[in-house]
Amino acid sequence: MSRLRERYTKEIVPELIKRFGYANRMQAPRLKKIVVNMGVGEATQDSKILDDAAADLALITGQKPAMTQSSKSISNFKLRSGSKIGCKTTLRGAMMYEFLDRLVSVVLPRIRDFRGVPVSSFDGRGNYALGVVEQSIFPEIELDKIKRPQGMDIAIVTSAKTDAESKALLELLGMPFAKK
Repeated sequence: MSRLRERYTKEIVPELIKRFGYANRMQAPRLKKIVVNMGVGEATQDSKILDDAAADLALITGQKPAMTQSSKSISNFKLRSGSKIGCKTTLRGAMMYEFLDRLVSVVLPRIRDFRGVPVSSFDGRGNYALGVVEQSIFPEIELDKIKRPQGMDIAIVTSAKTDAESKALLELLGMPFAKK
């Protein structure tokens, strides 16, 4: 069992039960999945860029990413329906906890002038979305081998019903929220 998951079961669940007054452990919010997405718009001109982004995403998450395709044709962007324009990975179980542990304890503190993640990124249903500008903040990526900087979106899906429950869960898991 990963370090973060063990802490969740032993410390965080009892704290959430006490804070929100749940009747049993199963009502406490938990992580369902983490989706890491890279949209590579330049892949319409050069497919090698998408392959490089997919290799970086595989290194970061430890899992092979799935290629995403465009659903519509947009002539202004030279985009055809069905062409590959990004990649994504869905993490569940042990890999999800390992990724979140690395994200919170190693990656986010490496961001220059980091003052915390925004509190306004909850969706109203207990899920949290976070954008990362460059893949170079992850320690798995070698800086010498980066051909072009690539951003990514990280969506943390929880079983919480409200944003307050989700925020409490993520705070207890170690997510550094910005002070107002």
